[in-house]
Amino acid sequence: MRIGELAKRTGVSVRALRYYEEQRLLPSDRSPGGQRHYPEQAVERVRMIQQLYGAGLSSGTILYLLPCLSAGRTSPPMLDRLVTERDRIDRQIDDLKGARDRLDGLITEATEDWPEWDVRRPA
Repeated sequence: MRIGELAKRTGVSVRALRYYEEQRLLPSDRSPGGQRHYPEQAVERVRMIQQLYGAGLSSGTILYLLPCLSAGRTSPPMLDRLVTERDRIDRQIDDLKGARDRLDGLITEATEDWPEWDVRRPA
């Protein structure tokens, strides 16, 4: 598939896909005319890259971990890195939960005088 189709199927911009290729995260074949072509598996790879970026991993870390994540095989150093990243994400989740709990407390305090105001109501 060409880059435009991959962008459409993954919801990722063409510019981001080119960046992934520059970072060696997303390989492509080139046609004689220079057009990028991607295999069907690129859709899932892009989704995985997006998820890892969303979790705060750097492109270098993603590049290091992709072989393990794609093949399901690991080495002791890579396993250590996976555990480190998992623990970092767990700390992020705990921090986000703490921030949510603080917001809940502020909302409760702010709305105690407004019983008609339902905080579950969409804005």
